[in-house]
Amino acid sequence: MALSVEFILYWKGMVKGMKEFIITTDTTCDLPDEYFNKHNLKVAPLYYNFDDVVYGDKNKLGPKEFYDKMRSGHMPTTMAVNPDTAKELFTDLLNQGYDILHIGFSSALSGSCSVTATVARDLCEEVAGANIKVIDSLCASLGEGLLVHKAVKLKEAGKTIDEIADWLENNKLNLCHMFTVDDLHHLHRGGRVSKTTAIIGTLINVKPVLHVNNEGRLVPLNNVRGRKKALIALVDQMEKRLPGFENDTIFISHGDSLEDAEYVASLVKERFGIQDILINYVSPTIGSHSGPGTIALFFMGNPR
Repeated sequence: MALSVEFILYWKGMVKGMKEFIITTDTTCDLPDEYFNKHNLKVAPLYYNFDDVVYGDKNKLGPKEFYDKMRSGHMPTTMAVNPDTAKELFTDLLNQGYDILHIGFSSALSGSCSVTATVARDLCEEVAGANIKVIDSLCASLGEGLLVHKAVKLKEAGKTIDEIADWLENNKLNLCHMFTVDDLHHLHRGGRVSKTTAIIGTLINVKPVLHVNNEGRLVPLNNVRGRKKALIALVDQMEKRLPGFENDTIFISHGDSLEDAEYVASLVKERFGIQDILINYVSPTIGSHSGPGTIALFFMGNPR
């Protein structure tokens, strides 16, 4: 007699002495919707405000519309995860009998991970048998997304929630982020560069190369003259950090600058032979601070 999928999943959980678990994350991981659907990931939305209208979750702007509004001079503001939204998400999964592994946006860039951890802790005290593990990714955009992807692959390989949580904690600082922006004034708005640096840098066409450090903060690495050199510099930085690490998949995100993202992908393929590359938009929460034209490259390497 054929066994149902539900029975097989239940039996696996009993053999391992644990319940089945769901991986959750937030919208700042910048993975496409089809990825969430394919791998049964649940997502907590972060919200943003444009011209006194709040967007996020069901009420969204398309990515091109979002960046076009920024190009026309409209500046959005961002908000952390709503605690009630996080509680609703977690409670629903707990009621279905799942344990939860949540991978959150860097605590150095947003209060969302702290909010989510507080909600998780409260629910674990209130609900008998609740098990929610919250990982502060110390990552952003598709860097967070690539860490989620690693967790998904480990889950599909049969690893337990504890094994995956341990792997994430032990390896998250090897998730490298290299990025450049096209407009220094957005970095100035976010407090990353001074007003003088933004003005002078724009006049002489300086493009910064930045990364995310071990504290999960955005920090500058170096400056180059010209957009194309900045894109090449991202791949140069990758080459310095790759030795000792295998990367069968890398991710690239962009602020409505697909052609430049594809150029960086072509450099990666040519230089390292990596063919599996996911490209997607930088989401509004991060794009509000990095601006149109942002290009970011994510891979496993050392050091951050």
